[in-house]
Amino acid sequence: MKVNATIYDVAKAANVSIATVSKVINETGHISEKTKRKVHQIIEELDYKPNMMASALMGKQTKTIGLLIPDIANPFFSELARSIEDRGQELGYNLVICNTDYKIEKENKYLALLKQKSVDGFILASGFEHLEEVEKLIKEKTPVAIVARDFPMFSINGVALDDFMGGYQAASYLIGLGHENIDVIARDVWSNRERIRGFKQALEENNRKFSMNFEYIGESTVEAGKAITHKYLSSSNIPTAIFACNDLLAAGALQAAKENGVSVPERLSVIGFDNTLIARIVEPPLTTIGQPIQSMGKQVMDLIVSMISGEQKEKIRITLLPSVVERESTNNRM
Repeated sequence: MKVNATIYDVAKAANVSIATVSKVINETGHISEKTKRKVHQIIEELDYKPNMMASALMGKQTKTIGLLIPDIANPFFSELARSIEDRGQELGYNLVICNTDYKIEKENKYLALLKQKSVDGFILASGFEHLEEVEKLIKEKTPVAIVARDFPMFSINGVALDDFMGGYQAASYLIGLGHENIDVIARDVWSNRERIRGFKQALEENNRKFSMNFEYIGESTVEAGKAITHKYLSSSNIPTAIFACNDLLAAGALQAAKENGVSVPERLSVIGFDNTLIARIVEPPLTTIGQPIQSMGKQVMDLIVSMISGEQKEKIRITLLPSVVERESTNNRM
């Protein structure tokens, strides 16, 4: 059976003290470049793995961050998680990704588990709804940042899209194409509520009425988008356009239109939200409201690391702007 190397083995092979090895690993103290190279070489040769739990017990960083996201199956969240992880690797941090399924009990479970693992901080993504736990983390002075949503009631670091503006842009774009009867597909979560608020604002400014068919759906999936679109297309007030609050729901709308013999975009225009991979591979390619996902992931990781290192004292909220990405699922009716 292979015996794992210890910090004592590394120190002995490098002919330095244990304290020096520790400083090299944790990037602290004043150690010469020659000694650093030698220690890292020995670590690699011995395949030494630092005991992160022991480091945590000694009050040191574990170089690990917990990311709580609601749905890894949603391309937006998988692309966001990848962006955060890539930036974390560049900064020397590992990411533990937890999928909560929009359930408070899973949010609580993973927060407790990650605290036991002594992660250095938390990133909470859109869909996290347990406000008491957020308040608790802030009071405990735990490094925490939010991404793709906002908690205006708390003083907290975060990176978010202007979802209100995204909804406003979607409505303005469809109105500009001559659409008057527009149905909306959305789940009752913070980001979707903001998008609908912006959508309604643009309708009001252009003397348009909000959809009489609208109702919140229970999940953000292709199947859910398809089911509600079937309902819209069988109503007495058939829409000429549909705004779906994410690309998965929009993909479901495209499928339902095809099954109902409704051509897109000739008879029905469909616009999504996020600009994920799915928007480029569906048929026809999806017009959507684009989020700068890569920038969002990078900036929230930079924020949480600056908090962990103690460099950042003031709370920072970064708001990114959306943009219309025009493809082939929308058509001018004028």
